[in-house]
Amino acid sequence: MKAAGWLLPALALAGCGSGPDAGATDQIARGKRVFSRCTACHTIGQYAGDTDGPNLYGVMGGPIGERRPRFSYTAGLKALGGNWDAKRMDRWLANPRRMVPGTTMAFAGVPDPKDRADVIAYLSTRGP
Repeated sequence: MKAAGWLLPALALAGCGSGPDAGATDQIARGKRVFSRCTACHTIGQYAGDTDGPNLYGVMGGPIGERRPRFSYTAGLKALGGNWDAKRMDRWLANPRRMVPGTTMAFAGVPDPKDRADVIAYLSTRGP
């Protein structure tokens, strides 16, 4: 079993946070911290309900303005159509009212592109 010679050290290092996924793990952790601002209006648990805003579990890749059937999305958001991808979510997080005039989302946006990228990375881990 030649593989055993390198497999055990590789597995040991994988848990140290120094492997190739450490950067992604750090980004997701930062995104979770930034997302904590959003929890005033949004939940993100798989079975959590909607509050002032829709539950965001599984939002990435999901349809815009229709993902949560019991949530009352604005006409502007419904008219946008398509699915949430990283580019659209970045635009939305930067300034929701600029992207969708008339939105009822009372959030001014996340000005820092790195913070937005971190939130998107976190959102991408919260769903199927």
